Amino acid sequence: MAEVWFWVAAVVAASLVGMGKGGVPIVGMLAVPVMALVMNPVAAAGMLLPVYVVSDMFGLYAYRDAFDRRVLAIILPGAIAGIGVGWATASVVPEAAVTLLVGAIGLAFALNLILRKPAVTDPKRGEVGPGLFWGAVTGFTSFVSHAGAPPYQVYTLPLGMTKAVFAGTSTIAFAVINAVKLVPYYALGQLNPGNLKLAAVLAVPATIAVFAGVGLVKWMPERLFFRLVTWALLLISLKLIWDGVRGLI
Repeated sequence: MAEVWFWVAAVVAASLVGMGKGGVPIVGMLAVPVMALVMNPVAAAGMLLPVYVVSDMFGLYAYRDAFDRRVLAIILPGAIAGIGVGWATASVVPEAAVTLLVGAIGLAFALNLILRKPAVTDPKRGEVGPGLFWGAVTGFTSFVSHAGAPPYQVYTLPLGMTKAVFAGTSTIAFAVINAVKLVPYYALGQLNPGNLKLAAVLAVPATIAVFAGVGLVKWMPERLFFRLVTWALLLISLKLIWDGVRGLI
């Protein structure tokens, strides 16, 4: 029975990863918590990384014509630096503390969007300084717990991109981030042949979910899309705060 529940959780997690790569906001972050129901969260993060990478390939194809080059050029150098910091401090920084911090940042930002201004504003140019900073936070938190979406959205949501460009930019950014993470994850022993075999199996539901996510994004009205992003950010942030507090206690 335990093996059955493992595969149920694995297929659900892979589908969530795929839908996230298809542009559906935030859902990819739920994959590790789902797998944590049946296995160690750290092991779950390592096991799912190859699934993220495989899904990224199809997400890149789906959004190959819809992305913001300036935002990517700003945020990715910071993200890669953040991954490096995460790698260097992997043995000394408590994962629960990072999780709590990410949740607090996301909660504050989501509440600001809900209470003070609409989620979508007039288009703006991405500023270099804030982009490098939030990119670094994105890379660091993504390395530690695949929770890079909240700090990433703190920077990108106020830029007022269309839903297709927002989804495409997010997909490409995290495709690069996940590819870079392969090196430190392998060096830290979190990737092994068993993970790769499992990723090959889970690539099937993940791939189907990518294109289901793309279709859902195209169908969804733009106002509803960004409202969903904001509320999903709020809920995930609350979950991260709960996980972080529980881990520290």
